[in-house]
Amino acid sequence: MVGVSALYALLPLLWLLVASAVDAEALFASDFFDPSHFALFDNIGTLLAQDDGAYLRWYGNSLLYAVGGAAVGALISTAAGYVFDKFEFAGKRPLFALILISVMVPATVLALPMYLLASDLGLANTVWSVLVPVLFNPFGVYLARMFSSSYVPDEVLEAARVDGANELRSFFSVGLRMIAPGYVTIFLFQLTAIWNNFFLPLVMLSDESLYPLSLGLYSWNAAAPINPDYYPLMVIGSLLALLPLVIAFLLLQRYWRSGLTAGSVK
Repeated sequence: MVGVSALYALLPLLWLLVASAVDAEALFASDFFDPSHFALFDNIGTLLAQDDGAYLRWYGNSLLYAVGGAAVGALISTAAGYVFDKFEFAGKRPLFALILISVMVPATVLALPMYLLASDLGLANTVWSVLVPVLFNPFGVYLARMFSSSYVPDEVLEAARVDGANELRSFFSVGLRMIAPGYVTIFLFQLTAIWNNFFLPLVMLSDESLYPLSLGLYSWNAAAPINPDYYPLMVIGSLLALLPLVIAFLLLQRYWRSGLTAGSVK
């Protein structure tokens, strides 16, 4: 059963790998195993040159939205979770309950209100209209609070205060370092969500030069019935779009694996 489930999950990726390596003729004929149709590098070259390098612009936009948004958003979530764990303040319980409730609200429900707000502020169809909404992650705040309670002893913070460190310095010098696995875990969750985000950029952006990969490939897909040359480009483009996520998980796996198992062994 496990093997069948793994095969079900891997088959689309295997098809993508094979289909990306053949020319358009073989792709349309599903003739993937004829060596004479191997055209991986030609496909990559055509992809990068199409529409004056639009794919590279979209790739750069996705890196900006996903890496920048995930890095800052994970820091905000980590700081918020740390505050909820280590400090007492008025309205703490209702506010945290509100954050937990917001976890259950689908992002698509908020897209239109956020667009109207961005339009009123003059931010619609700008980089900020995509970046700012992804900086707040309720689930990340919840995770950060759990990590803070498990990784940061109150005694360590008290010792930092005795040594003269203020609360901000205690967080960055002590707390943030101790919950680094939590930060990386939240970063990876948020990176994946933002990289695959489609509906928010679709609502916010009309300028193609600001499109992320998801929206850019969608625009090619819409044009493909009229111009079939876009089909091979979408296939190889989708394959290359997976690389940042794979690289991030491989480079940071020791952090997020320890983060996911936090508290399992005492």
